[in-house]
Amino acid sequence: MKKYRSLIAALILVVLLGIGISSKDASQIANGITNFLAPSQPGLYSVTYVNDGDTITVRGTNNLEEKVRFIGLDTPEKNHPSRPVQCYSFAATAHLEKLIGDNDVKLVADPTNTNRDRYDRLLRYVYLPDGTLLNAKMIEDGYGFAYTAFPVTKMDEFMTLEEEARQANRGLWSACDVELDNGYMTTNPI
Repeated sequence: MKKYRSLIAALILVVLLGIGISSKDASQIANGITNFLAPSQPGLYSVTYVNDGDTITVRGTNNLEEKVRFIGLDTPEKNHPSRPVQCYSFAATAHLEKLIGDNDVKLVADPTNTNRDRYDRLLRYVYLPDGTLLNAKMIEDGYGFAYTAFPVTKMDEFMTLEEEARQANRGLWSACDVELDNGYMTTNPI
């Protein structure tokens, strides 16, 4: 469905540019029309961008975008202001993009955690419409670590999945040097 909305937006944009409307105005009009045409799916949010392996941007209420940080998951850094790009950071981002595909996502808060982090990102469990918990799937597939710095209700599950991925040499466990750095699992710089 997202592919069709993108195609509709592109066609509208071409038509508006063809009749002489400025590119900025045409883009805003096209986006507004395609968002209006988007089906309403209560409880599901459209993913507009995969920032990295543990952060996405979704279109929320009132058509505003929100950054969402996956609770209990930490993936190698590619955008950290004070850390180098780490092994498997790009692979983690690509894997998350593949898992999400054209799906919308369901966001669920953890009752033991805060609503937002220090960067004002929403902290959520992120589910696909089929019930797949992406936080767990990324750990299970070896693209991230159980993030143990803050308590979450699914921590035992995430730690078990991490150990299974490590034992099976899945993903980053076979491709990177993994070490504990200041209480956090990290991979080597690339």
